[in-house]
Amino acid sequence: MTARDDRGGENSLPQVPLSALEHYAYCPRQSGLILLEDAFEDDAATVRGTLLHRRVDTPGNRGRGTVRTLHRLPVYHDSLGLYGYCDTVELHPRGRVLPIEHKSGRYVPGGPADIQTAAQAICLEAMFDTTITRAAVYSARDRRRHTITIDQALRDHVADVTAQVREMLTTSALPSAVADSRCRRCSMADSCMPRVLTHGARFQRALDSLYQPDPSAEQ
Repeated sequence: MTARDDRGGENSLPQVPLSALEHYAYCPRQSGLILLEDAFEDDAATVRGTLLHRRVDTPGNRGRGTVRTLHRLPVYHDSLGLYGYCDTVELHPRGRVLPIEHKSGRYVPGGPADIQTAAQAICLEAMFDTTITRAAVYSARDRRRHTITIDQALRDHVADVTAQVREMLTTSALPSAVADSRCRRCSMADSCMPRVLTHGARFQRALDSLYQPDPSAEQ
């Protein structure tokens, strides 16, 4: 028996939060620590992001000329089992809907932010019964919007990442640490301990060698 939960999905499988898609696309282990172990640590970048979202996350409905702007709009997609919020959604004349995701840092074309924003667009399509071919990521660092094309390849990528996150939630299997350049910018490094874990086998062998019995001592 399936039950419709308060996030809009009617699905017996775990529902996937939109924010998890970006975390998983950036680093599966980071996403796992947040979703499976409820671990989160702040650094300068996350604090900047929190302060930025305080300015846009107040629910509201505002108008500017012919454009209606919605803030912190709850969205969901039943088939994909996605739920979450859109930072900003602009309703333009002739039914055009434009989701805008706000980020405090530098925008990386084709990066994880594109996946999260495209997922928002897919949710909005189902809710507004429309087609969205463009979305945007606003970067506070360079103070401009970056346009994203919602093509089939990006839609397929959203579906793939959603399935991977759901698999992680279903199995409760924490992804392995990777210990690469991403770790230097990650606020979760202390919880993750990537270098300790990735080199654990080598460290264990070295530790074991310290306690090998001396054959000559037995004679």
